[in-house]
Amino acid sequence: MNTARDLAIVTLDMASDHTVEQGDLSLALAAAEVFDLLDARALVLDGDLIAPSAQAPTGDRLLDEAASALIRLEPYESVEDWLWRRGRGLSSAYVDDLERVGLTARARGPRFGLRAAPTVPVDSAARRQAEERWTSGEPVLAALATAVGIRDESDDVAEEPTDETVTTVLAALGNAVMELEAVRQRRAIEDAAFDNVWRGY
Repeated sequence: MNTARDLAIVTLDMASDHTVEQGDLSLALAAAEVFDLLDARALVLDGDLIAPSAQAPTGDRLLDEAASALIRLEPYESVEDWLWRRGRGLSSAYVDDLERVGLTARARGPRFGLRAAPTVPVDSAARRQAEERWTSGEPVLAALATAVGIRDESDDVAEEPTDETVTTVLAALGNAVMELEAVRQRRAIEDAAFDNVWRGY
């Protein structure tokens, strides 16, 4: 199971119906990688600190890259610090990687004209697996999707995550997404103030 890849595929599938902030998606993908690396036993959580474990290849290029990026000296990195550091540009990396391995393609049709055609998932076993997790309301994938805005908190979910490790990662993701939104709002206010000053001249 590759939660980060599944989240990327589901997000691309839902892109026409939902506006997804790339920064939010990048943070969520970094959180998904934590779950994947926990499953691969490449790390353990000590409270909210990420402690690296035995490094073994996962067979996935981006996950192996993530495992190699873990800080291996104490004091270890907090989950939230990892999200910010690893998440930088991660959504683009996943989109590029999915296209590289043939799991996505550029949409075709006259309606795109001169605009760049969006990337869409192709029919594949990976897409079917992601869709199955999505339609079943698998709790971790559903919580990550909620964080990026492609699933409403009111939507039915099979069960809420209760595992302490899962809730620790999701809480860090929630904090990071809120902080990023606060930065966006602050910039919007500053830009509006600048525009008003400029118009005054």
